[in-house]
Amino acid sequence: MQEPLLVGTSPDKPDEGGDPMWWVPLVTGSLWVLFALVVFRFDYTSVSAISILLGTVLLAAALVEAIRAAGSHGWWRVTHIGLTIAFVVIGVLAFVHPQNTFRALAAIFAFFLFLRGIVDVIAALYARPAELWWVGLVSGLVLILLAFWAAGDFGNKAFLLVVWIGAAALAQGVLQIVTAFRLRHEPPPLRPA
Repeated sequence: MQEPLLVGTSPDKPDEGGDPMWWVPLVTGSLWVLFALVVFRFDYTSVSAISILLGTVLLAAALVEAIRAAGSHGWWRVTHIGLTIAFVVIGVLAFVHPQNTFRALAAIFAFFLFLRGIVDVIAALYARPAELWWVGLVSGLVLILLAFWAAGDFGNKAFLLVVWIGAAALAQGVLQIVTAFRLRHEPPPLRPA
């Protein structure tokens, strides 16, 4: 038997609060974590394989940024659109020139990590009153540190490049999952009448 509707309620709207689309970042975050697991099991002996892997990560990040741009306003939208364009260009370059040296790939990926880290730090500081805001801050700082590490000249670049890609994917996945649960428990956004 169904309970009767109370005055002012709607059968279409959940009464539990939170964003009804909270599951989207949960799914994308879970996919990022699964991707990170695949990356860590990847055969990193081929330059072409690493280029394809890097291009895939960058294009996936561009898709996430495009989705974020659609849901944001003002300067945040401009920021997300800028990141989308940068990630698409860098991702396509990784596919177009798969025989590039590891130094070039590390430089491209270092640029990606640096941009992503800066945006995550700024977003975390902006969301400071929210619960678990510090997860975005830590994730952004880790990505910035990885960017400087990737830009350095280290031996065994192939192995390190795979580790950097996996670590960035894992950080993105954890950040998305935390965002999903934050959205689930926040009050629904107010809509103009």
